[in-house]
Order: sequence, then C-alpha cells, then structure tokens
Amino acid sequence: MQGKGLITLVAVILGLICLNELLPTWYAGKVERQATAIAGDNPERYNKEIARLSKDTLNLGFTKLYYSRAKEREMKLGLDLKGGINVLLEINQRDLVNDLTQYSTNPILLEALDRTDQDQKNSTKNYIENFFIEFAAVNKEKGTNLKLADPEIFGNTNLTEIKYNSSDEEVKNIIRRKISTSEGAAYEVIRTRIDKMGVTQPNVQRVPGTGRISVEMPGSKDIDRVKKMLATSAKLQFWEVQTIQEVIPYLEQLSSVVPLKADSIGVAKNTNLMNMLQLNSLKSSGIGNIKLSDTAAVNKILNSKVAKDLRPANVKYTQFMWGYKPESTDANNLVLYAIRGNINQKAPVDGAVESARVNYDEMGRVVVDMQMDSKGSKEWKAMTAKNVNKSVAVTLDNVVYTAPNVVNEIPNGRTQISGNFSQEEAQDLVNVLGAGKLPASAKVVQADVVGPSLGAESINAGMLSFVIAFLIIIVYIIFYYGGAGVYAVIAMVINLFYIFGIMDSVDATLTLPGIAGIVLSMAMAVDTNVIIYERTKEELFAGKGILEAYKDGFKHALSAIIDGHSTTILTAVVLYIFGTGPIKGFAVTLIIGILMTFFTSVLLSRVMIFARLNKGKGLSVWTPLTKNLFRNVWIDFIGKRKYAYIISAFLTVGSLVSIYVNGFKYGIDFTGGRNYVVKFDKPVDATKTEEALIKLFATQDGKLSAVEAKTFGSGNQLKISTDYLIDDESLKADQTIEQKLYEGLKPNLPANMTLQDFKAADKDHAGIVSSTKVGPTVADDIKTGGMFAVIAALAGIFLYILVRFTKWQFSLGAVAGLAHDAIVILGVYSLLHKYMPFNMEINQDFIAAILTVLGYSINDTVIVFDRIREYLREKKSTTLAGLFDDSISSTLGRTFNTSFTTLLVILAIFIFGGDNLRGFMFALLLGIGFGTYSSIFISSAIAYDFLKGKGKEETPHGKTSVDVEVIDKRTKK
Repeated sequence: MQGKGLITLVAVILGLICLNELLPTWYAGKVERQATAIAGDNPERYNKEIARLSKDTLNLGFTKLYYSRAKEREMKLGLDLKGGINVLLEINQRDLVNDLTQYSTNPILLEALDRTDQDQKNSTKNYIENFFIEFAAVNKEKGTNLKLADPEIFGNTNLTEIKYNSSDEEVKNIIRRKISTSEGAAYEVIRTRIDKMGVTQPNVQRVPGTGRISVEMPGSKDIDRVKKMLATSAKLQFWEVQTIQEVIPYLEQLSSVVPLKADSIGVAKNTNLMNMLQLNSLKSSGIGNIKLSDTAAVNKILNSKVAKDLRPANVKYTQFMWGYKPESTDANNLVLYAIRGNINQKAPVDGAVESARVNYDEMGRVVVDMQMDSKGSKEWKAMTAKNVNKSVAVTLDNVVYTAPNVVNEIPNGRTQISGNFSQEEAQDLVNVLGAGKLPASAKVVQADVVGPSLGAESINAGMLSFVIAFLIIIVYIIFYYGGAGVYAVIAMVINLFYIFGIMDSVDATLTLPGIAGIVLSMAMAVDTNVIIYERTKEELFAGKGILEAYKDGFKHALSAIIDGHSTTILTAVVLYIFGTGPIKGFAVTLIIGILMTFFTSVLLSRVMIFARLNKGKGLSVWTPLTKNLFRNVWIDFIGKRKYAYIISAFLTVGSLVSIYVNGFKYGIDFTGGRNYVVKFDKPVDATKTEEALIKLFATQDGKLSAVEAKTFGSGNQLKISTDYLIDDESLKADQTIEQKLYEGLKPNLPANMTLQDFKAADKDHAGIVSSTKVGPTVADDIKTGGMFAVIAALAGIFLYILVRFTKWQFSLGAVAGLAHDAIVILGVYSLLHKYMPFNMEINQDFIAAILTVLGYSINDTVIVFDRIREYLREKKSTTLAGLFDDSISSTLGRTFNTSFTTLLVILAIFIFGGDNLRGFMFALLLGIGFGTYSSIFISSAIAYDFLKGKGKEETPHGKTSVDVEVIDKRTKK
C-alpha cells in the first residue's frame, strides 16, 4: 500500500505527543487519589498529604514528573465536571464614552447615550456602533449639525489626535481604537486580580467586539467574593458628605408625595419614606438607617422622576450612596449617605493608589492603609483642609466604605479605609487596589455556578455513560463484522487516545457535552467502518478475492466517507462560531473526533488490515449470523413515496399546530433570568414550592414575577427559574434573590441550615448545587446567534451538496429533509415540554442538538446520494425510479447499522449521562430516528421528483411500481 510508511510514522509521532500530554494528567490524578485515600474527607489533612507527596518525583527515563508541574499541565475540566464559577463581565461602555468626552453635559450627547442604552437591550451590535448611529439620528432630529470633533463631544484636550476639522469618520476610527485599548486594559486588570486570588487553571478571555470578558474559575465556590473581585472597578473617590439637616426638608416633601405617585414610582401606596429612614436609630453621618428589606423600595423612590423633579437647588446634584455593608452591631440595616455632587459628578479627589496593605486600628479592627499618588495627595490635602470637623466619604464604585470626620489637614496622601472588614475582605480590597482600576465599571451579565458535588456527580455520570456506550459499540461491531470488527475496535481505541491527547495539547476544556461529543465521534467511527465493510461485503459477494475486495471496499467507500465527515465538520464549525461555553467544548471535541476518526478508521485501519492480508492471512467481514443480513433486500421506496409524503405532511402540520397552540418553554439563555438547582434531604412537592415562591418574588407594586419549580432528576432536587429583578444585574440583586429563595424553601430545608450553607451545597448537605444567570442583553445575543447558526448550517449544507453533486435537486432534497427533521423535533418539544420529567427547554443546548442532528441526518442522506450518483454513471439502462430504489436498498445495511448503533449509544448517555444531558440527548434520539426516515423517504423522494424528465430515459426496469406505471401509460398510448 502506498504511503503506509508515512501513515505509520505519523501515527507513532502523534501517539508520542499524546502520551507526553496525557502523562501529567495521569500523574496528578495518581497523587490526588493517594492523598484522598489517606486523608478521606478532611481538607486540612488532604492539603498536608498533597504537600508531602509533591516532594516525590517520578522518573520515567525520558521525562520526570513533579506534582506541581503536572497539575499545571493536566487536562482542563469544565465547570460541569469540576465545579466552579464562570462569569461574563461587560465593561460599561457608556462610562468609557463619558471619560473620552470628559463627562460632557451636552444635551445631544446625553440623549444619544440614553437611546443607546435602550438599543443595547435588543441589539447584537456593540455599544459604540449603536452610539454613532443614535448620535447621527439625534443630530438630524434637532437640526444641530454637531460634529463628533466638537469640543463638547470628543474634541477635547484628552484626545489630541482629534483636530477641529477632523471628519466624523476619522473621529469614529480614533474612538474605536481608544475603546479597544480600554477593553484591553480592563482585561489585564481582571487577569491580574484573578492571579492574586490564587485560582488553579483560571481561563480569562476577551469576547471580541462585545466589550465583554469571559472568566472561568474551576474549583471556586464563593460566587459573591468572585463577583466583587471582578466587577469592582477600583474607582476610589473622596466626596464631601451632606448632613441630615441639609436634606431633611427635601426628604419630608418627597415622603408626602410618594403615596400620591406610588403607581408611577412602582411602590405600594402606603409606603412611608420617613419611617423607612429610621432617623431615630441613626448613629453615623448618613441620612438614613434602612432595613435591608426596604432598600429596593428606597432606591426606586430616590431614582424616580418624581424625586428628581422635586429636588431643590442644594440637592440638585446630590448622589445617594449606600454603605458597604451593615455594621456588626446592626446587622439588619444599611446606612444611606447623601454625597455632595456637582454638574459633571466628578469627585474632589480621584487619585490612583500607589500602595495598599491590610492593617489594624487602635481598636484592633481590620483596616486598609493606603498611600495615594502625587496628584491624589495634593487633592486630598486640599480637601481635608477645607473640611476640618466635617465628614468626608471614601467610596469605591459608588459604595461608601467609611465616612469619618476630618480632624485636621492630611498633607502626605496617606489615609485609611475601615468598613467592618473581615480579614479576607480587607485582603481582597488590597488586591483590587493593587491590580489597578478598571477604565470603567463592569457588571456580571452572565454567571454559571456549579457546586463541587454536582461536578463529581457529572464526572461519574459522564464516565458511566461513556463506558457503557463504548462497550455497546465494541460488542456490536465485533458481533456484526467478526475479525474486521476487531480492527475497527483497535482503531477506535487509538482514536480515543488521540482525541484526549490532542485536546490536552491544544489546551481545550473537557465538558460534559464534550464527553457526549467524544461518544458521538465513536458513533461516527462506527459509521465509517460500516461504510467500508458493507462495501467490502458487496465486492466479496460479486466474486472478488479477499485482497481485491478490501481494496475496492476502501476505494469506493472513500467518497461517501469524505462527504459525510465534511458535512458533520461543517455543522461543528458553525456550532463553534455561534456557540458559547460548553457548546464550544462540544464543537471542538466533535471536530477533533471527526478528523481523528478519518485518520484512524480510514488510513491507519487500512494499513493494519493490509499488513495482515499481504501476509496471506484472511480477515472475515461477517459472522455466520450476519453474513446474509440485508443481502438481496429490495424495496420499492420510490413507488411508495406518496405514503411517506402523507405521513410527513401529517407530522409537519401537527408539529406546526402544536407550536402555534402550545408554544415552547424557553430557557433563560433565550429570555434572560436565573436558574437554581436546589438539593433537599427529602422529596419535595414542586407545585407547592412554586406557589410559595411566586408570593415571595412579587415586586414592590404587587406584580408577580415568573417563577417555575420543576423536579430535576430525583424527587429531592428542584430546578427553579425566575425572571425576578431580571434587569438588575448587580451583586445585590443576586443576594436578594438568594435570600428570598432561602426563605421560601426554608420549610423543606434542614432546621439548622444557614443562608451561607444553603448557597454552597456539597455532598453532605442540601442547598444550591448550581445556578445560572443570563442578563437580557446576553439572552438576546444568544437567541440571535442560535438563529444565525441554524441558517448558516442549512445554507452551508445546501452549497456543499450542490458543489459535490452538481445538481440543485439533491441540495433541495437534502435541505427539505433537514427542515422536516427540525420541525418535527420542535413539534415534539412543544407538545411534551409540560409533561416530561427532564428539561425540554429551547435554549442554546437545544440549538446545539438541532445542529448535531442536521449534521448526522445529512451524513445519512449523503451516503444514499453518493450511491445514486455512482449508479447514474454505471446503470445507464435503468430507469430513474429503479436507480433510486436500487441505491436506497443497497445501502440499507449501512443505514440500519449506523442508525442502530448511534441510537444505542445516545440511549446509553440519555439513561446514564446525568440530568443535565437528558434534554440534549432526547433531541438527538428524535433526530437520529427522524433523520434516518427523512434520508430515505423525504430527501431521496424529493430529489427524484425534481429530477424526473431531466435527461434520464424511463426505460422499463421491471421491479419498481413506478416503472409499471410507465409501462401501463405506454401500453395505453
């Protein structure tokens, strides 16, 4: 065989590379298993054992393995397998624009920014591009003809590149560069902060063109701490504080108006602002000591249009800011401060911090000592001199950490922040200040938290499903193909080794959907071997010798294999481009798997088989039970296509009616919202739980938020979804929802469970095992991306089939079959989403499943089309109908074997792969079934009907009912 030396060399080199990449993972796991065996569940002892075992070295001759180095190089596991936190941070681009305009108050600019804020909720464009559009629109409406280079817009002293005569297009390019530079600076700051947290194998990436940064932190548990560390901009400012005497007249007037305007404000009519302020309990320089449960209502009142219109001159620019956290002596209340602002809301002192460290004050309390830079020191000196015996507020990201009285002027730029800190909070603040400030504020627009216990369960479920699926493949392929099946299994084992090795070498992350992608790759490997062996069987039945039969089997199967693999890779690439998170992991794994399948099952398998055959040894391609299966089977598919059309029309119309009547259950990644998977120590009634939570998640004006509670897997686990506070992406909103969730579920939780325990469940106790948050702007992007992904996949498949088969009729048939499959699956999900005991939401996982189904279905269709194309060249005397029937019938063995083994594999993952994969796998189960049906009865039939009379003579064939109709017509003539 030509090239066998090169293939063998590549296989050996690839094997050595993969071995080198996988050894660290094996060694790190070995050390950790030894530590666990000794320490059990004791974390302190475990860490000591790891430290002791880390001193050992494993010398393999060609390499030495150390635990610390091996740990750095081990294969990355996704959050769904390891537990941890994934957040998507969005840099506030309005802040960036404000900074570039030096906080200009030009009305055209401000209106354009306000409009852009609204646009972003339903737009996939980035902020700055929408701003340029809105600025031009406002300019035109007002007839102002204001240029971007105007001194009140971007033509200020900060942007020396912009001249008075710079065109709008030139300014746009400069601003785009500045925004990109600021986003890059934000990325560096975020990465530095994470490094200071000491997280193992963090993954920080910019999301191009969005102003977003993706951060994955495996093994992290404290989501609140992580969010604070990442979203804090470190904008340290010093403000003058207004006294209660200055603002009390305004507050009293506002309090009298609130009941009259309650509906427009969004609060209850009996709301009493002055009572909420609890002035009699005020001990600091604030203007109110508000209950935590009342803070949301106070925010609504103070930020309402009614409140802003009532402001007198001395409160016109006042900023109302909350204290950092409740005082230790008053844990249920939060202090509200009135900060003296100005027209552009620039702080009197806004200097950078040169150094910061944790210290203790004279009372032994934890504080943070800071040294400002030269600019900040001068401003701080002037401010303290001006405010002797008055209060000044030290704020970080518009939260007041401390508001002490100034005793005397502070000349050297040194100051101290106190805030009822714990040691960890103080250290986090030092880390944030030390890493530098973000160029703008940041907010968490998407977050996934997976508890360590759920990660361990996912690993077990994923590995169990993987092992079962692999055993099914091994047993079936050896049973069906005998000796040739053994070579197929050897190729698959090598394939598996290569997949894991290559994933590790390219630093890809293995996720639960990734394991599903590997199993699907195994199914594709079976498909490849089936195509080769079925073709080899045909050559043997034609009377050829074993060596020649295998040669022709590989030769004639190659075209179909290339087409099948290409279409699957095409859909995987689309998945990678438009998918996020675990879906990208699935796509990467599938692409690597398909490429390695081709190498091992076509090239390497050929080398191994012919090495045996060239020695004169035989190699069976069947067993006694399977030798004659599907041999000489011939079915009049084309003649019966009208029945298939009727069945498909019924299924399609029924699906569309169900979609119209029942609609879908959309996941939060399409609608925005929060999901929580909560574990209990006993079975829980989902309906009663939902009713209790709906009352708790009511807004201040009494409106009910959407809440759904559904059993998730076992009876002692619920999946709870809500859109409560969906537009509030702050950490405080997350904490409010978790508090309400805790209160609503408390009757079903262990008696002594605290809120902190509830938020971090592990294998020993109940609580939140995973949570997901998706903001409305991200949800809109995901939904739009999903639609584009499906359209792009269908267009790509249409063009590929057109290029490969040179007839648009084949492309039309293929796409019609895929559309049929997609509509039927959507119909089933619409019909059953209320009744099935597993997740049947329409979300990005479902889009991934649909695209995978399209890839598999087109793979099946291509095999049939490939045989039709071959027969069109060879069987010149056969009618078109007979030729189609011959093609479909001759590939029945391959169709059955690949569909049957794939269904078995997916069924194994569906049953054993864990709750998170069931909805995904159910879509694949439906897709494989209907995809096989549509390849035979829809795609081929439509291609036939549109090809009729296009140059193929209707010569009687004698076997096909269509041919009989042709003969009858000719006879009547």
